[in-house]
Amino acid sequence: MLFFHFFIKMTVVFHSAFRKYSTLIKMSSTKPPNENELPKERKPGLRSVQTTMLFRAVNPELFIKPNKPVMAFGLIAISLCVAYLGYLHATVENKKDLYEAIDSEGSRYMRRKTSKWD
Repeated sequence: MLFFHFFIKMTVVFHSAFRKYSTLIKMSSTKPPNENELPKERKPGLRSVQTTMLFRAVNPELFIKPNKPVMAFGLIAISLCVAYLGYLHATVENKKDLYEAIDSEGSRYMRRKTSKWD
């Protein structure tokens, strides 16, 4: 997990440095901006940072807006899966000490396992 955070920070630093370098190259090769043009508004977060398509494809969670209904559905689905696993675990423990026995008359019934040492 620590490596992941370090990797994200380093890629953001690399991309911001690359962006500065590429803007210097663009400024030297293009004409100066008009005084009539208004500067673009800066948006908070990583959506306003110039990045490569590869970086956006590898890290989509940094650029996609959160979708609340999908998040709620996922949270409910994961919660139900965990509850089902808990239910299975509880029922297996209850059935663990039982086995099906047949009495002398041939009828079947459930009986608790007993130890020969008791």
